[in-house]
Amino acid sequence: MSQRVSIRSTAKMKELMGFYYMMAKAAENDPNQKIAWITSGGPVEILHAGGVIPIYPENVAAMAGTLKISDEICAIAEEQGFSRDLCSYARTDIGSALSGKGPIMGTASPKPDFLVCCNNICGTVTKWYEELQRIFNVPLIFIDAPFQYGIKDRPEAIDYMEAQLRRMIDQVGEITGNPISWDKFMETLDLADRAVKLWREIQDLLQHKPAPMNSFDTFIHLAPIVTLRGTQGCIEYYETLKAEMLERIEQGIGTLEKEEYRLGWDNLAIWYKIKFLSERFSQHNAALVVSTYTRSFCYQAEDRDISNPLRAMSADYLAGYINHGLDFRERELYQMVKDFSLDGLVMHSNRSCRAYSFGQYELARTMEDKYGVPVLLIEADQNDTRMWSDEQVGNRIDAFMERVASKRNKNIA
Repeated sequence: MSQRVSIRSTAKMKELMGFYYMMAKAAENDPNQKIAWITSGGPVEILHAGGVIPIYPENVAAMAGTLKISDEICAIAEEQGFSRDLCSYARTDIGSALSGKGPIMGTASPKPDFLVCCNNICGTVTKWYEELQRIFNVPLIFIDAPFQYGIKDRPEAIDYMEAQLRRMIDQVGEITGNPISWDKFMETLDLADRAVKLWREIQDLLQHKPAPMNSFDTFIHLAPIVTLRGTQGCIEYYETLKAEMLERIEQGIGTLEKEEYRLGWDNLAIWYKIKFLSERFSQHNAALVVSTYTRSFCYQAEDRDISNPLRAMSADYLAGYINHGLDFRERELYQMVKDFSLDGLVMHSNRSCRAYSFGQYELARTMEDKYGVPVLLIEADQNDTRMWSDEQVGNRIDAFMERVASKRNKNIA
């Protein structure tokens, strides 16, 4: 079994995020500091420009999953009538809000002064945030991102997004009592673009053989780009991580001692089984070197107008991977296969994320039949451990890797 080579920057990331959550908890009792809960696909740059502390319920739920306390918190929501068929992030978040239990020093997220919901990631967030609005009795800002069916995004849809983001800038100023200056907004957008560029460059470095880190690492190192995008601290962190990745490439240090196979991951992480999955694939000298999920946080629209930063931002928030149909996703997956020299794909058919899991079986057939790329489908849940079996998934991984190895041997022959 190939042993993992640890990443030094992980300690700095934990320190950065730990300090952020401490500041957020301290701000809960500060009447002069506003806190907003925002969906992971929401325009956080506007909040940072307005001096608002953003809290991502999905991030906090993922932390609960990693700490293996999400089942207990989900049960609290289920006892109040929320179905187990509801997204486990939503159940974790609602259960935490109702009980006060959570992963931040054993407590829930600091209470919001207002909410920001953007439905470019799924439809569930619409009702989820309406429920949060009922719980906390605070304003809700809603951003509607039309689903894009073709390869190209519709200009009128970008117009619609731009109008909503302009309105959000005004709304945040009204709620905080401090209108957002255009210069401050432009400065924040510049910081966000620089951080996004760094995060994309770091992930592109995984095209190198051997990859200096893998998808299980990027799941963890994703936190700053989600939460702190638009801040100087986010840039400084990714500069440090990029420097370490370049150092590892120069020294020939890979994510594994021996990288024999390269795989891609589709969908959210299975937070409570990251270690298990990493070790199981490592047994086969297989490195997962790219993920549609982590790359979605540095996605930029193809036709973004850089002369109009707000419009470019609007196009980016409209054009994410899971806000597109299957033709777009097929193209993106196959481009990943080529760019990262993949031997196969691992698709997490995620019970909690219908928007992401939609069409995966069709995509798997297409990748296999049209492009000859072996695909493994793992049926699980991002946060709910009751949907998981070590033995069953482990056996499927072993069988899949036998298929990948067989295909490699045939190609060599």
